[in-house]
Amino acid sequence: MDDLRQRIEREIPRLRRYARALTRDVVAADDLVQDGLARGLAKLHLFKEGTDLRAWLFTILHNQYVNQVRRAVREGAAVSVSETEPSLTTAADQGKRLELRDLDRALARLPEDQRTVILLVGLEGMPYEAVAEIVGIPVGTVRSRLSRGREALRHLMGMREDLGAKAVMRASDRRIAA
Repeated sequence: MDDLRQRIEREIPRLRRYARALTRDVVAADDLVQDGLARGLAKLHLFKEGTDLRAWLFTILHNQYVNQVRRAVREGAAVSVSETEPSLTTAADQGKRLELRDLDRALARLPEDQRTVILLVGLEGMPYEAVAEIVGIPVGTVRSRLSRGREALRHLMGMREDLGAKAVMRASDRRIAA
């Protein structure tokens, strides 16, 4: 049991990274991870040894997030003050930081289902099967959402279609799917 708790503890940085990408708010992400971990530890007796612990934890975290979004829709979402403040700009020599900001904004504009799949596959490097299990959809749907999401990101980022990049992405997809 202690070994299992240590394995859970090792997953916390990945859970936090995914939660931050989902919520786009450090405090809300930490709260989400805490809620997810509390639920996971309370339901530890339901974990089947030999299955993928990371997928199990990510499923719990994802479901907690979906529940929070649904609750916010029912109750009416509150807009924090920081969301209404104008964006601060940085010097032009901060190219990479600006690209990350633009990517973050483009990700935020994607539909929730596409963003979730892109974050799990692209950011966390999870295989399609694990993503399908976490989100509760077929593997083919994961591939479809990933493809549509990537195309939408390219469009939102103002990137033109690059056939060389497409070939690299297909090779990456095959490697991840294997």
